[in-house]
Amino acid sequence: MYVAVKGGERAIENAHRLLAHERRGDRDVPEVSLDQISNQLGLAVDRVMTEGSLYDRELASLAIKQARGDMIEAIFLLRAFRATLPRFGSSEPIDTAKMQVRRRVSSTFKDMPGGQVLGPTFDYTHRLLDSSLMGEGSPEQPNVVADAEPGIMPRVTDILGRDGLIERSPAENPEQPVGDLTRDALNFPADRDLRLQNLARGDEGYLLALGYSTQRGYGRSHPFAGEIRLGEVEVEFAAEDVGFAVPLGSITLTECQMVNQFKGSETEAPCFTRGYGLAFGQSERKVMSMALVDRALRARELGEDIKAPAQDEEFVLSHSDNVQSTGFVEHLKLPHYVDFQSELGLLRKLRKEFAEANDAPMPMQEAAE
Repeated sequence: MYVAVKGGERAIENAHRLLAHERRGDRDVPEVSLDQISNQLGLAVDRVMTEGSLYDRELASLAIKQARGDMIEAIFLLRAFRATLPRFGSSEPIDTAKMQVRRRVSSTFKDMPGGQVLGPTFDYTHRLLDSSLMGEGSPEQPNVVADAEPGIMPRVTDILGRDGLIERSPAENPEQPVGDLTRDALNFPADRDLRLQNLARGDEGYLLALGYSTQRGYGRSHPFAGEIRLGEVEVEFAAEDVGFAVPLGSITLTECQMVNQFKGSETEAPCFTRGYGLAFGQSERKVMSMALVDRALRARELGEDIKAPAQDEEFVLSHSDNVQSTGFVEHLKLPHYVDFQSELGLLRKLRKEFAEANDAPMPMQEAAE
């Protein structure tokens, strides 16, 4: 807050009461429960968990309810709560190749080991309002539910990698610490670990616009959706007391491996390049946009000319956070009386000097004042 605000406590308290009243709505309508939000507005919950950096469906549902459905406000609430939690350590890297897959599609191969699994998707629905949802009812049970078997669905990028057709994943370096944007400020140039963290927390609409811009020629890298997969992945924590990794449970993730325009050199044969996206829950639009922007931000690393906004890491990363962006935009609603009066006085002085220099009369209203 740039301007200190004093007084008006009663008005602010009543504004909070009015907000609670508006949030509740008509008292004759049953109040929505957290279970209803979690189960029936699941995609909203997934977005809040992803951009709020906290995997907890109940708390994300509470944030959505408290925020009256305002996703950015809900993300703000969840992040604020997250900041109060103690940290015991870092989990082991998850292995999405062992994911219990519920959905898996590829636009690069029709037939691949494990096959395509459509799963729950809007991709093939008619965009028509369903009037049956205006009342209460139960949808039909799905006819076929396939149980994914572990170990039979290799990633498409792994298949391409076996033939050297795509660049290798960065080699793991245990000695190099992984950056943490929740504890350290973002500095430039930023390594890919920090860029991916930033994009994962970034606003979905912002990333969608940037990803779309790359499709329209602003940093184009000719992408293919190598694979999008949704499912459950086990999380493990390396406990020093016991000397081995302890399973903490499983979380739902969406992963996108984008296959992009190839590169080569005098010493290396041409091969495809990569873009990557990962998010909590079912967040396909987010991870696809994230993968497009991730690839665009690798321009410096791959020796490409930086000509488009999506390739400019300082521009992209500095404006991606919707909580930070909201603070800068919405603070304009707060009192700025002193600042404005200062500029107003300066403007009047300049207009008076202009009138005197040009031997012109002052406007009637200003002269009267």
